[in-house]
Amino acid sequence: MKYDIKIIILSCLLLLCSSVFTHGADRQMPFRPGEKLAFVLKWVNIPAGKAVLRVEPFTDINGIKARHFVMTAKTNKFVDFFYKVRDRIDAYADIKMNHSVLFKKKQKEGSYKKHSIVNFDWKKNQAGYSNNGKKRKPIALMPGSFDPLSAFYFIRMMDLKVKTSIKRPVTDGKKNVIGVINVISRQNLKVNGKIYDTFLVEPELKNVGGVFKKSKKSKIQLWITADSNRIPVKIKSKVAVGTFSGELISSKGLIP
Repeated sequence: MKYDIKIIILSCLLLLCSSVFTHGADRQMPFRPGEKLAFVLKWVNIPAGKAVLRVEPFTDINGIKARHFVMTAKTNKFVDFFYKVRDRIDAYADIKMNHSVLFKKKQKEGSYKKHSIVNFDWKKNQAGYSNNGKKRKPIALMPGSFDPLSAFYFIRMMDLKVKTSIKRPVTDGKKNVIGVINVISRQNLKVNGKIYDTFLVEPELKNVGGVFKKSKKSKIQLWITADSNRIPVKIKSKVAVGTFSGELISSKGLIP
């Protein structure tokens, strides 16, 4: 069940980025501290776990006022018996949402444990990566680079338009990626008994490895509300090992 967390959440966020630099940071933010979005994760139609996205209070990172985003993911008791997952990501972006300043990821998956940190040094235009305390050689940063989680919140600031493609540089501290998404259509979507007006977007997968690279006709689809909040209500992916999905089950702290 390792794939349910990686495919449904992390890979989608890695690619959901935008190239609209102008006006984005000047708009009223569609999210604020206190926002909490919870999702049920499923493999085929079998509940496998839960993921939560939270916007935390503003904080200070090395003298920079920053926004703090958190994502947690865990398997349920049934899946724990086979493969227990407890993951947490902490992402920090500057207050104007121009770029990332810090990214932390803790993974506990079965017997596997990982604690990685990415420090964004914009004076040197470098990203420094460490895993379980072991540092790698810094990589050069592209202007306006975000970590995967902050990139997702950045796209919520944008005005999506059907039949357009948008881009944004993203890094996990090991490599740089130009994330590309295509806005496919506008749809009314029923999720947990509620109908949402949404945009369907599909990330391009050519820069994604792992199970996506090995799977023919793999696909990720994400439905984002067309209102000012731009919240994700459903994620669906298709790969060789099956179909995975995540659906919104609760939301709190949204801006009216």
